[in-house]
Amino acid sequence: MEHEDSVKQRLEQRGVSRRDFMKYCTLLSATMGLSSSFIPKIAEALTAPRPPVVYLAFAECTGCAESTLRTMYPWIDTLLLDVISLDYHETIMAPSGEAAEKSLHDTVTKYPGKFICVVDGAIPTAENGIYGMINGKTFLDIAKDICPKALATIAIGTCASYGGVAAAAPNPTAAKSVKDAIGINTLNIPGCPPNPINFVGTVVNYLLFGKLPDVDDKGRPLFAYGQTIHDQCQRRSHFENGEFVTSFASDEAKKGYCLYQVGCKGPETYNNCPVVKFNDGTSWPVQAGHPCIGCSEPNFWDKMSPFYKSL
Repeated sequence: MEHEDSVKQRLEQRGVSRRDFMKYCTLLSATMGLSSSFIPKIAEALTAPRPPVVYLAFAECTGCAESTLRTMYPWIDTLLLDVISLDYHETIMAPSGEAAEKSLHDTVTKYPGKFICVVDGAIPTAENGIYGMINGKTFLDIAKDICPKALATIAIGTCASYGGVAAAAPNPTAAKSVKDAIGINTLNIPGCPPNPINFVGTVVNYLLFGKLPDVDDKGRPLFAYGQTIHDQCQRRSHFENGEFVTSFASDEAKKGYCLYQVGCKGPETYNNCPVVKFNDGTSWPVQAGHPCIGCSEPNFWDKMSPFYKSL
């Protein structure tokens, strides 16, 4: 109760009303495919103290971290810090050097099998992983040491999930996904960058049900990656008599047209971008006139390029 009151006080100080908070819980419930009866339970889950999290950054551009922390909800960054007890994140933590490494060591030692490990970025494996190091240790060695000790490992972003840009040809560092590099199963939140609500929904699923959400054959949560971009798109077309025929989901969509012929990879890309959008639900790439590049799919850089040529 004391923790819940503390969280609510901080939200109020940031100008977040109870109405705003419940509105977000409603959106999160819909994104996760849950009925409205779960909204109070989600609110309760988001204001209760939770397990510690360590966030490991490997071969990445920090875009996934920025997407999560500078999210469309300006207060969710603070809420997440309260909810998941982010104990180690090199990009945002105050300590550096030995003090930072001590935070990681202390968390892993104190909570074996109880902390959540979030990995951002691919893992170079060429020449025993020397192309990426922290504190004299390779990314590969750090992952092998930390990830197996976690309650669960969440790969955030396409690089951690499938190798991403870091593993694109010719891949001189032999960069691989977390799963391929160290041989453990990961829950994948792909995207370049992913929508932060998919990460939040994954965490909330664990808080509500005591388990991670159901996933597809590529390790992605079905609530977020269960349908193609094309099937949910406002500008979608359908294939009829050997041609793509445009059908519109709304009057607003009539202002545009299906972008398949200019390279949109929506028919082969699974994600919920058309539904949750970005920037407080303002827009998303296809709505803004840019074809989907398929960034949440394995091998997207090699498989989906050239981006402006239809598949």
